[in-house]
Amino acid sequence: MLYPFCRMTTDLIDLRAARTADCEALAGIHTEAWLGAYRGVLHGVDLQKMVSRRGIGWWRGALSRGVNIRVLSIADVPAGYATYGPCRLRGTGMDGEIYELYLKPEYQGLGFGRTLFTNVRETLASKNMAGLAVQVLSDNQPARNFYRAMGGKLSAKSWYRIGGRRMELSIYTWLPDIP
Repeated sequence: MLYPFCRMTTDLIDLRAARTADCEALAGIHTEAWLGAYRGVLHGVDLQKMVSRRGIGWWRGALSRGVNIRVLSIADVPAGYATYGPCRLRGTGMDGEIYELYLKPEYQGLGFGRTLFTNVRETLASKNMAGLAVQVLSDNQPARNFYRAMGGKLSAKSWYRIGGRRMELSIYTWLPDIP
């Protein structure tokens, strides 16, 4: 017999547009994810400068400018986010781009990144943005592995300057889904 007071639910994972009330959580996710991903890749001072630029005020400004930010919450606790929109990478032939996709370290490797990525990709496709591009620091091997596992094809390389140091970027693309 099933117990009437026991109910299984799948409402533990929520994907939604960011709200002003999320700004503190977004700043925290960004800090934790960046420190975890780039410690040892970027010089300590450069990493701290990059992290400190993304405080609560930056996130409020991003929302007021209309930046698309998708929040992944688990049991009502923000665990990750993605920013996305029109592709800024010339020559890729892609219409959409995921600018950032980060999870708190304790939520990585559990399938939540895949859930967030798929949701954003579907959102871009629903806005008639054919194809998708993502760029990632080439030294960030876990991110490169993730995007390859998601079916991304390494399409190009680029460069970015951080603190006087030239860093290689890998650009991954996904062709539009063919019905």
